[in-house]
Amino acid sequence: MALKPKIAVVIGSTRRTRFADKPAQWMLRQARSRDDIDVEVVDLRDHPLPFFDEVASNAWAPSQSPEAVRWQETVGRYDGYIFVVSEYNHSITGVLKNALDQAYVEWGRKPFTAIAYGSMGGSRALEHLRGIGVELQMVSTHAAVHIGGADFFAVSPMGGNKPIEEFEANFLPSAKAALDELVWWAKATMAAKAAEA
Repeated sequence: MALKPKIAVVIGSTRRTRFADKPAQWMLRQARSRDDIDVEVVDLRDHPLPFFDEVASNAWAPSQSPEAVRWQETVGRYDGYIFVVSEYNHSITGVLKNALDQAYVEWGRKPFTAIAYGSMGGSRALEHLRGIGVELQMVSTHAAVHIGGADFFAVSPMGGNKPIEEFEANFLPSAKAALDELVWWAKATMAAKAAEA
C-alpha cells in the first residue's frame, strides 16, 4: 500500500491553563520526524461540541448537532490517532469523553496511541481511554508515552516549567515504540478496509 497513514494528534483538554500543548507539540515533532505517516493537530478547542444529546450514537441515527457533524467529518479524515491525555481524577477529561461519544462510525477499526501525563503518568486515564476505544471498535497500541513523577513536575507549569526537551531521553524510546505500533496498525487496518471495499 503506497499511501501513508494520515494521523491526528488530538489534544484532549480545553482548559485555558492546560499543559497539553507542550506534550502535544513534542509528540507532533516526533511523528513528523518520520517519513511513514502524515500528521496534523486536532484541537478540541476548535470544536465546541455540545454535551452529547442525540437520540442515539451516529452508528444508529444521524447526528442533529452541526458541531457534532463537523467533528465527525474532521475525525473521519484520519487513519489513526495520537491522543494527548491528561488525567483528571483518575480518568480522562470530560471534554475528551464527550468528543469520543459524539462519533462512532468514524473511530471504528482505526488505531490509536497516546501521550499521557499526570503525577502517575496519566496511566489511569489512559486505561479508561483504552476501554472506551475498544467499545468504539478502535485498536489500541500496547506502547504509549507517559510523562509522570519527577519528569511531570519538572516540565509542568505548576512545577519547574522546564522545556520538555531537557527530559526527552526518558520519553524517546516509548514514543518510537508507540509510533511504530501505530503505523503498523494503521497500515494493517487500511489494507483490510481496502480489501473489503
